[in-house]
Amino acid sequence: MRVLVTGGVRSGKSRHAEWLLRDRAAVTYVAPGPTTSQDHDPDWAARVAAHRARRPATWTTVESRDLPAALSTGPDAVLVDCLGTWLTGVLDERGLWEAPVVEVTRAVRDLLDATAAVLTDRDDVVLVTSEVGLGVVPAHRSGRIFRDLLGTVNQDLAAVCDEVHLVVAGRVLRIG
Repeated sequence: MRVLVTGGVRSGKSRHAEWLLRDRAAVTYVAPGPTTSQDHDPDWAARVAAHRARRPATWTTVESRDLPAALSTGPDAVLVDCLGTWLTGVLDERGLWEAPVVEVTRAVRDLLDATAAVLTDRDDVVLVTSEVGLGVVPAHRSGRIFRDLLGTVNQDLAAVCDEVHLVVAGRVLRIG
């Protein structure tokens, strides 16, 4: 089963995603945001460490923005947490925040298409993402670009998932 877990920040998405895979002996946990070895973000490193501490020791953490490769890691279940940090990392890594919208969209579309192609050949995948389309319109261009692109990412990957789970205040609503 492929599941996309979405919701607001600190809504309980990660805990729910981990719960979905609780019976798996081995899980590859993909952290696609900043890599602690390259980006030296102490807040991100602390977040990755906190997630590691609450998971079984048999789960493996992979820090990588290469989602197609991470989804191809082998027979274990895969949990990707989170697509929003992945998108931010991609835009940072490629210097796309100030690029023309067409260029930004094309770059993300290429990565998204490759990810969706690999995802369709997998089972036992849980993707975590943030729902950003329910709030106010961001005041800055970067916020609008992020919101619009993450909405596209969420829609495209939800289309190849079997279910979408919306998490609000720790409660889960299964959609489709």
